[in-house]
Amino acid sequence: MPSAKTPATTPSPASKPGTKAGVAVEGIGLPWQLAGFAALFLALAAALIFSGAAAARQVSDPGALVRWGLPVAKSIHNVSLATVIGGLIFAVGILPKYAKASRSKGGDATEHPAFARALAVVAAAGAAWTLSAVAVLVLTYADVAGQSLSGTPEFTASLVYFMTDIQTGQAWLAVTIIAAIVTTALFGVRSLAGLALTLVLALGGLVPSALIGHSASSSDHEGAINSLGLHLVGVSTWVGGIIMLAVLSGILRGSKASGTKDITEQTLSRFSALAGFAFVLVFASGIVNASIRVTSFSALVGSAYGQIILAKAFATIVLGGIGFMHRKWVIPQLGRQSMTTRRVLWQLVLVELLVMGATSGLAVALASSAPPQPTTYAPDASPAFILSGYELPPELTPARWLTEWRLDWLWVAVALFGAVSYVLGVVKVRRRGDSWSWFRTVNWIVGLAVLTFITSGPPSVYGRVLFSAHMVDHMALTMVAPLFLVLGSPVTLALRALPSRGEGSRGDGSRGLREWLLVFVHSKFSQVVTHPLFAAANFAGSIVLFYFSDAFGWAMREHVGHELMNLHFLLTGYIFVLTMIGTDPLPRRAPYPMRLLLLLATMAFHAFFGVSIMGGTGLLAADYFGNLGRTWGLSALADQQMGGAVAWGIGEVPTLLVAIGVAVMWSRSDERETKRTDRAADRNNDADLNAYNDMFARLADRDAKLADRGSKRPESETNLEGR
Repeated sequence: MPSAKTPATTPSPASKPGTKAGVAVEGIGLPWQLAGFAALFLALAAALIFSGAAAARQVSDPGALVRWGLPVAKSIHNVSLATVIGGLIFAVGILPKYAKASRSKGGDATEHPAFARALAVVAAAGAAWTLSAVAVLVLTYADVAGQSLSGTPEFTASLVYFMTDIQTGQAWLAVTIIAAIVTTALFGVRSLAGLALTLVLALGGLVPSALIGHSASSSDHEGAINSLGLHLVGVSTWVGGIIMLAVLSGILRGSKASGTKDITEQTLSRFSALAGFAFVLVFASGIVNASIRVTSFSALVGSAYGQIILAKAFATIVLGGIGFMHRKWVIPQLGRQSMTTRRVLWQLVLVELLVMGATSGLAVALASSAPPQPTTYAPDASPAFILSGYELPPELTPARWLTEWRLDWLWVAVALFGAVSYVLGVVKVRRRGDSWSWFRTVNWIVGLAVLTFITSGPPSVYGRVLFSAHMVDHMALTMVAPLFLVLGSPVTLALRALPSRGEGSRGDGSRGLREWLLVFVHSKFSQVVTHPLFAAANFAGSIVLFYFSDAFGWAMREHVGHELMNLHFLLTGYIFVLTMIGTDPLPRRAPYPMRLLLLLATMAFHAFFGVSIMGGTGLLAADYFGNLGRTWGLSALADQQMGGAVAWGIGEVPTLLVAIGVAVMWSRSDERETKRTDRAADRNNDADLNAYNDMFARLADRDAKLADRGSKRPESETNLEGR
């Protein structure tokens, strides 16, 4: 048995620092890092040949350079984008920002070598992302137009038209602009807040990619877009994280020269939880997206497209198994400083890198192949399908307020994530011995159920064709769901469940979920949006700005606009209710009289808005609601006027409930203050009251002395004063 000073396993010469070996105790060498790219391109070529996507076309063939160059450019684009996202996640939430040794010596804080290396890699990946986005833009036009690459004025003019007037070209132009902005920021931004905002912008670069391709023309195009968007978020997080582990593997162990400690176990532990979430997101969204594109088992197993999906799913399961091995077996052994464990760790990371490279190649080939079902609109599509993307639902009846569903996978994912996270937080708090009210838990779960019903149930389905149903959807999203969600106090639960100082909190300049939550709660932005006056003005005023502008029509026609509308009204209602009756921490709370005054003002405003809609004679979003071709129900204008009554009636009930809640909280606050005063009086024997009475006694004594002194003054002085 080796002694404590002797390594459990003697490293071979090939695994010593400074050698050219690929996988050693210290990490993964550059040759093996590049092997991931080799696996990507080999899998890409094999899948393209297998599916026939790279074969020459009989009509309008753009040439071999375009047929092969476009998938290669997309592969580079995907990998570089994932590296940017994964690297930024590592920088803002996983890696230490500062080297502890330099901070402890009292000198200027220096960046941790791993943090600096991550940002350098991310900046280079951002440049590759920008250049590859330009290449994809040009090659996509050539592929769509069936033309070989050319520098002629005609090709250039057509390319400009493609970028400015065609949806696919506009999407890739947007990606290119976002990539250029992110890359520019990466060369100058070093603050964690700035890097976090850059990460949000980089994630925004995934949106245009989700809006084009097969998802944009599937039978359930919104379901395909949302599931693909969730899939891209999970893949970018997961793949980018593995790439960063491989790139940083040689520096995580630290060194005496830089005064840094070994952060391998810390980094792996932090990333492992995120990778587990990414795996679930990738696998679940992949199943949903595949089920939308491939509608039968025979098409799944009998077509090249379906077989590539199966291969991709199998690779994802393998990656999930490797991640499970990391979390359950490898990471717990890292604390023992066993060289065998470290070598196994980096070998598994290398396997992940190779499998992920191959899986990424399959994904690009899948996007370049035609699904087994047609994805183009029928020439005789109905007006409703052209405007909304879906056929008209059957006539609305009371029973169909419960039965007509169309799952919005984005909000389904939000609800599931919120429910699971909340339950895990409650379990952790109670295991620690603390209590958590069942009333809060029930309210949170009910709020998520209401949110799912609003965004995926009949209010959403019929809200696309009836203004009255849309107003039910809007008012419930603004007032009903937030009421339950606020009573769940999710921020308070998160602050209790996540580690605080003394429980493994970070002291290395990095920020975990708890640190970022506190930063956001106390930020200037939070102080503005949660200010009672701003929250009330936003809650009431945004309705007018939205419905009496072109934003309403855009939200009804475009998928992105519709989701942003849902997000805006949910957050608007949540913040307003939070400022009224919430118990989560806020920078500023209004006194109870002001809260009641603001509630009365919003009730009056809602009534005014509803009455104005009821009496209006002009159709809102007329080019949408007036052209749906609906043959049942009220006319579009009559339905709109009924929607005004809905806005007036539904909006007042939750507001009244909130007002009652404010009154109850005010009463309880007075009771608590009275009890606190009584307890203080019992502790100090009414010292405050006695001091108060003594003050009045002293004042009375002083007045008596002054009066007595005035009565004893000589008569001569009194006569002089009279003169």
